Amino acid sequence: MAFCFRRAQRILKTDEFSSVFRLRRVRSNAWFQVYVAPNQLGHARLGLVVSKKTAKRANRRNYMKRVIRDTFRQHPDRAAGVDFVVRVRAPFDRAGRPEAVEALRALFARLSSCRVSSSR
Repeated sequence: MAFCFRRAQRILKTDEFSSVFRLRRVRSNAWFQVYVAPNQLGHARLGLVVSKKTAKRANRRNYMKRVIRDTFRQHPDRAAGVDFVVRVRAPFDRAGRPEAVEALRALFARLSSCRVSSSR
């Protein structure tokens, strides 16, 4: 298992985020909303949205992003050719991390099991 999260595995540009949001395939729970869209690449990509409304302090937002990236990287059966955008709905800290990670893994598992098609 690779321990790095390469630039090619990230969604960075606004139009890439917009294309995922536009498709409106979303699953959510109390912690996260995960949007999914197919891509033409041979690998999965991840985009993160953690607003100031969710956590005022930058160090808390960065911690949440770090945990989400690590969970995505360790998720063994993520679908190839799919873009995931994770939006944090509720803040979590070190104490709430195990529960949040488990909720995110459940969402990734649910989304990996359903087929994402390019048609509406």
